[in-house]
Amino acid sequence: MKKSIICLSILSLFTIHLSSAQEFNTGTNVINAGIGIGSSLSVYSGASESIGYGIFYERGIWDVPGPGVVSLGGYLGYKSFKYDSSSYKLNYTIIGVRGAYHYNGFKIDNLDLYAGVMVSYNIVSDSYSGNSFNSYNSAAGVSGFAGARWYFTENIAVFVEAGYGVSILNTGVSFRF
Repeated sequence: MKKSIICLSILSLFTIHLSSAQEFNTGTNVINAGIGIGSSLSVYSGASESIGYGIFYERGIWDVPGPGVVSLGGYLGYKSFKYDSSSYKLNYTIIGVRGAYHYNGFKIDNLDLYAGVMVSYNIVSDSYSGNSFNSYNSAAGVSGFAGARWYFTENIAVFVEAGYGVSILNTGVSFRF
């Protein structure tokens, strides 16, 4: 009985170690909340821009050779621009669907490297002195991104991501469940 408990304990520790070696697996769920700077939206010079805000969710869908995992999820982001010399304001909202490849080949504990594509609808609205101005059009878009997450606890990480979402460079916190 004592030998069985010791063997089971060693097997459990080995399994836990192997499962932590890959930070993103099939069935993994992650919610990310972050802020960003820069914008892929070209606006007139002289505008002050807000920090971009984004929240996105992803779920590991399938293992692929390489080694890695493909995830699918959704994205919501917001950013605004304002011109000091006038009452002109522009609001930029993105609603999208993302797919990413999470590379697990480095076997570095706590690290999740990923890159992917987002298909989105970019909602642009603007106003001048409270009246709708509509100099920009809302449209569908396709963009790419690459990022990394570092887990400092089993379920909480910090992330950094570059790409064309509501901001060009984003950072924030991730919650894995």
